[in-house]
Formats: sequence, C-alpha cells, structure tokens
Amino acid sequence: MQENEFPRAEQWRSGTMGRVTYVVSVDTRLPAGAAELDALQREGVIFLLRKGLDAIEAVEGPDDVEIEIFDSILAAHPGGVLLKLFVDAPALEVAEDAMREVVGEVLEQSELLSEWQITKCEVELHPEFAQQSLDAADGPDAPPADPVVRAAQHAEARAEATAVRLPGEEVEAMRATVRAMAPRLTAFGLDSFGWCEDEESGVDREHAELAAGALVYAIDLLVDQLFHDVQTLSEAKKSVEECDGLLWYLDDLPEQFAAQYTVLFARRFLVTAVSLTARLTRDDFVQLGCVAEQFLLNFLLREAGVVLDGYGLLSDGVASAWEVFAEEMLDEVEYELRYETAGDDDEETGATTSEGGSLDVDRWFTPFDERCFIHPYAAEEAGGRESSA
Repeated sequence: MQENEFPRAEQWRSGTMGRVTYVVSVDTRLPAGAAELDALQREGVIFLLRKGLDAIEAVEGPDDVEIEIFDSILAAHPGGVLLKLFVDAPALEVAEDAMREVVGEVLEQSELLSEWQITKCEVELHPEFAQQSLDAADGPDAPPADPVVRAAQHAEARAEATAVRLPGEEVEAMRATVRAMAPRLTAFGLDSFGWCEDEESGVDREHAELAAGALVYAIDLLVDQLFHDVQTLSEAKKSVEECDGLLWYLDDLPEQFAAQYTVLFARRFLVTAVSLTARLTRDDFVQLGCVAEQFLLNFLLREAGVVLDGYGLLSDGVASAWEVFAEEMLDEVEYELRYETAGDDDEETGATTSEGGSLDVDRWFTPFDERCFIHPYAAEEAGGRESSA
C-alpha cells in the first residue's frame, strides 16, 4: 500500500467517508491427508496467493457497490495459510461474503491450490481497539497527520497482528532459526547492519541478526524460484513479454525491456544470482559487479522481507538494519541511471542503446570496473549462444 493511501484508510476507520474498513481473517488449509508444507513450499504458496490477489482490481458487491482490498497480510504455517484482508465495504456481512468468494476464486484458479479449503472467513472485532478508534477520531490521540509516521504505525500493527495469529512457538522457532543464520553471511558483519557493540544508539543486535540471517534464508528461495523462471521460459519458448506462464522475478524487472528477457537472459540472470549469493557467504566479497547484481540484491532484500513479515518479525528495527546495509551496497542515483538512461553510449558503465531505442540488457552483465567479478557464463556476449537458447 502506498503512503498516500493512509489518510484515506483512516477516514474509513473513523467513518468520515460513510464506509468502514474491516479486517477479514481467512484461514485456508491443505487438503485432507496432504503432507505438511516445508519452508520453501510455504513461500511458494504465499507467492501464488499474492499473485492471485494482486490480479483482482476490484470486487463487486450487492447493488453494484465496489469493494476494495487495499492491504493484506499472508502468513503460512505447515497446515495452510492465514490471510488478513483489509477491506473497504458498506457492511460486515458484505465484506465476509466478498472475501470468501475472492479467496475461493484465487484457490480455484491455481492448479496447485485448487483442492485447498477455506475453513474460516470472518471479521474479527476487538471492542478495545474499536473504542480506541472512536475516541481518537477527533481527540488528542488522533492518528498523526504525517503519512510516513502513520505508515510506520500501520506496519508495526500488521506485524503484531500476524504474530498474534501464528502459534507463539512457531514464531520463536523461526526467530531462532533466522538469527542463527546471520554468521553465514560472512562477507558482512553485523556492523554492516548498523549494530555496534560499544554504542547504545543504532540497531540492536537482535534486529541486526534478523536482518542478516533473513538474507541468508532467502537465498534458497531466490535461486530456486529463478530456476522456475528459466524452466517456464524454456517451455514457452518465448520472451517475458509474450509468456503467459507464472514467473517469480523476471516479470518484475523493468517492463519496457520485457521483449529482451529471453531464455538466454534468464539463464545468465540465474547464474549471476548463484555467483552473487555465493560471494555473500564468503570473505572475499568486494562490491556489486553489474546492473544485474543490483536487481538481484533488491530481489533478495524483498524476499527476506516477505520471510520475516510472514512471521510478524518484520519490525522497524529490522527495516533500519536493511537501510544501513543498502546504503553501503547500493548507490541509488547510479542505479537508476544505469538501467533507465536510453541515449548515447555510457563510457563509464558500458551501457548502449539498441536500435529499438531501449537499453540493451546484455550490458546489465558488463562489469562496472576491473575489480568486479562476473561469472564467465553471464559475462560472455550473448550472440554466440542465442541459437541454442
């Protein structure tokens, strides 16, 4: 949800728009007799559900009333997935009925989830929270006017709500698992995430460990899902622009270059991901080597966020730790110029514009300078292998 939507959400909660925002909890479960989901399968199911929900622009209720899903939380566990859907609707019953229909349709349209069941779909009303909302509408406890502050409060509430719904022992087990993975990110110490043993200010140790460990945890997800993207394009024998199959990452790259995301590009992108993530877990990491690695690091950070958010562990402290890490790793101004500028050849980055007027994505694998390591498969010019892709 974008920051500029928060004032509107608060208006709904206070009733100033004549509608109400309901939080609909939908519990989905595996078919009877199915094996429990492992960690990777849980992330895959969340991805499928998220894709399905994102494809729904609006829901039509009774009397042609439009019902909007303006935010959601998805949390997977071994037996299924819990969804919390923030819905703008004229009545509680309308919100529940609409969300049961929406989630049912998303499950039905996915071959892998078609036999899943909805075991609960209801609005959970908490009298204390409801009274707080009414008291704050015009009083000193009214929500802050600054949308950024309001967004932070909302994110914290989402994390707390998810943590409450998941079994406490499962949340704590995940916390311990992720923190234990932090030392495996050997290329970067906790100081790269804002923690300093001699300073009380900054990021505390737990949040720094969660931030570092989540990146390691997300490596398997990133690489495995890129393998899936390569297979999907290989079977379709098309570029991302023409492919109708489910893609995890390639369709999240800049869409103006989608025709250039071929099978060969996907293979080079995958090999670059393997190279990058391997270097993150070694002591000899120097810097990001090319534009493709910049995209991949952003995908890895995003995946790590999804992992922690699903367990209610994505706090402001973890976000601050990633901000420190990103400042060290990414130069945002250069990053934008390196893939969006379409003009003359860029002598510094090696970026050139193709005849069609868009940036040649082959140059995304060109090393920034002589210190950068690019895997030979990814760095090799694409022309010699295009016919075998």
